[in-house]
Amino acid sequence: MKKIRKGSLILLCAILVLSTLIVGCQDQKKTTSDNKKIKVAFVYEGPIGDTGWNYAQDQGRKYLAANMPNAEVTYVDNVPETADSEKVFTQLAQKGNKVIFGTTYGYMDYMVNVAKKFPNVIFMHCTGYKTSNNLGTYAGRDYEGRYLSGILAGKNTKSNIIGFVAPFSIPEIVRNIDAFTLGAQSVNPNVKVKVVYTNSWSDPATEKTATNSLIDAGADVLAMHLDSTTVMQAAQERGVYGIGFSSDMRSKAPKAVLGGSIWNWGPYYVKTVKAVANGTWKSGQYWGGIKDDSIVDIGPFGPMVTNDVKTLISKQRQNIIDNKLNVFEGPIYDQAGNLKVAKGQKLTDEQMLSINWFVKGVEGTISK
Repeated sequence: MKKIRKGSLILLCAILVLSTLIVGCQDQKKTTSDNKKIKVAFVYEGPIGDTGWNYAQDQGRKYLAANMPNAEVTYVDNVPETADSEKVFTQLAQKGNKVIFGTTYGYMDYMVNVAKKFPNVIFMHCTGYKTSNNLGTYAGRDYEGRYLSGILAGKNTKSNIIGFVAPFSIPEIVRNIDAFTLGAQSVNPNVKVKVVYTNSWSDPATEKTATNSLIDAGADVLAMHLDSTTVMQAAQERGVYGIGFSSDMRSKAPKAVLGGSIWNWGPYYVKTVKAVANGTWKSGQYWGGIKDDSIVDIGPFGPMVTNDVKTLISKQRQNIIDNKLNVFEGPIYDQAGNLKVAKGQKLTDEQMLSINWFVKGVEGTISK
């Protein structure tokens, strides 16, 4: 065995010590980065206890807080879609929040204004379309969940008349009514979907009146795109079925709610905040679907839903994930019977985001 010279031994020890220090510093740097606090804020148009849109958004906020201990997460609710919201976004930026989520379409221009004033803060706007270096948008392909819940409605109507209570005739709502109708017609070609507007995201009194008018017109299944559960509760009072939206609404009307499309924002929020924290965030327009962290999905079913219907919906859900089913693939006709999407063709994202026509089978008007 060869002897190790004393000088070589000293050199070797020095190298080992230096290596240990370098690795230790790297680990310390990583730990410091992982544990560095980041302030995040959410802004909601309505109350978080509405069991609808704002409730689902707040569940995503809670998921973020639970899965990112280094995130200091706060929220402000009941912020109207007016200039008052601009003041709220400004105050949140001034308080040191590094990521601010605005969760309703009406905040768009106000967030654009505030983002210009705070270039080091990341603003994320839900369902909008305007972006900048520090302003991104995000939304879910809610039409996928709507199509599946349409199947649920189509399989459970006996009158073949389904009521839909909607707030406004903006593209987001029109797209969802169309997808819902196409889903219902895929299992029941005789279905008609009657639409009534409330001109508000949340107006319980008007929603109840609209629901009763649709039931009086023969609807035995009610769907909606609103922030409250009023339509579901009114449906239960009248002894008909309901299709929920945004979150699981069975607890509010257990005898009526068949199921419905739901939101699952949590995983997306974690991914976004982590990207900001590690410096990899880039502005863009995110539009995720069932196969993207299931940001939108079909919710739990009520006990009245049969196993064969559950199996069918599960199969179609998988077909969406596998790209075997595209909700807006032709042939699709509009209300007047005009061919809008030819066989083998599909609506592009741009066309879906700006859609301003109802499919055949929808009874309702669109404001121009």
